[in-house]
Amino acid sequence: MHSSAFSTLKPPVLQRLEKEGFLEASPIQELAIPAILSGENVLLIAPTGTGKTLAAILPVLDRLIEARAEGKPRGISVLYVTPLRALNRDLLRRLEEMGKDLDIKIQVRHGDTPVSARSRQAKSPPDVMITTPETLQAILIGKRMKEHLRSVRWVVVDEVHELATDERGVQLSFALERLLELTGVEFQRIGLSATIGEPERIGQFLVGSRRRVTVLRSDETRGLQISVRSVHPSSGDQKESVNLGLPASTVSRARMILGIIQSHKSTLVFTNTREHAEALAAQIQAIGAGVAVRVHHGSLSRELREEAEKEFQEGKLRALICTSSLELGIDIGSVDFIIQYTSPRETTRLIQRVGRSGHTLGGTSRGVILTINTDDILESAVLIQRAREGRLERPIIHEKAYDVLAHQIIGLLLQKGRMTVEEIGEVEIHSIRLLSKEAYRQS
Repeated sequence: MHSSAFSTLKPPVLQRLEKEGFLEASPIQELAIPAILSGENVLLIAPTGTGKTLAAILPVLDRLIEARAEGKPRGISVLYVTPLRALNRDLLRRLEEMGKDLDIKIQVRHGDTPVSARSRQAKSPPDVMITTPETLQAILIGKRMKEHLRSVRWVVVDEVHELATDERGVQLSFALERLLELTGVEFQRIGLSATIGEPERIGQFLVGSRRRVTVLRSDETRGLQISVRSVHPSSGDQKESVNLGLPASTVSRARMILGIIQSHKSTLVFTNTREHAEALAAQIQAIGAGVAVRVHHGSLSRELREEAEKEFQEGKLRALICTSSLELGIDIGSVDFIIQYTSPRETTRLIQRVGRSGHTLGGTSRGVILTINTDDILESAVLIQRAREGRLERPIIHEKAYDVLAHQIIGLLLQKGRMTVEEIGEVEIHSIRLLSKEAYRQS
């Protein structure tokens, strides 16, 4: 017996869900599936691990099957945009088999895609292309690829809250409007976001100021258990500090982290900088010889990051010391506990990071903030209180990005050959909306 939302999907999609063991839709899926099937532009807001990806992709694949049955030409029909190549690879792993069962070709296109694979895509494009904002920019001016993009009817933007607040978001806004120039018809826009303050602002960023968007928030709540901890050096720490050549306070914090790691099956330790991640890993390994921990951050090679993710997922590692590289929804398996080393500075970031644990419907996310001084303690306590009250920061949408504007004008000219200032000015970009006509001409 399928839930009401699942029962609206076509038999091939239902059969795939049964194969995966999904019989009941999550709250966000119950909200999203009918809205997307009806063609609405939507922004989905729900905690990590509550089924947002399936909530977005199931109805899109359902409508794609319908389009194929009506004899519409094949080509790139769906663009799935994420901020990270690692997310792209993870998404492909999760969706590729589903695509095969539904006779829908799903592929990745980003900076790591081999030249041979790019050539094959140019000759025979996938139905669903998973990509990044930067790669979308590149293929918009590709001679063959831009022709394949004319058939796009759905665009899904994952982790849209991460993109909206920096210049990559402005870049994506331009890319979607340039894509509209190719398609000649409006495509449906679907955004996926973690819990944020004022989500309507992110929704408007997704669709632009002239279009409507429906913000869908699940009523699902996940328990949040977060505490603040500080530690003072013991006499043993004082002695160890001499042996290791480290301050006693550093040794005591590393020892506390080690103790937490050893008392849980799987732990993520978040730091605010790569330097802290590397230093912590070295300190923990020096104090707790033999404890299986590794580092994960954006400066490491793809091979090293994937190796660390795989070992953690397989239970070979007790902990990963990471930065924001694991803050987003990369699948690394079950996480028992989160350690945040020093204040994360933002309530939304705290919720996002601690939310990486307890990935079950109705589960509880558990974590601790390990502080280093009085200011850190006070700030962390305030952030926890704000998280419990649901008082989240207002997202600051990046605006008036003149450098991106100049770059995109060049892209438009490469794409179309020739345009007047007035024609370029008609391109609707939400993030440039505060730019006056005079300032636009002068830019």
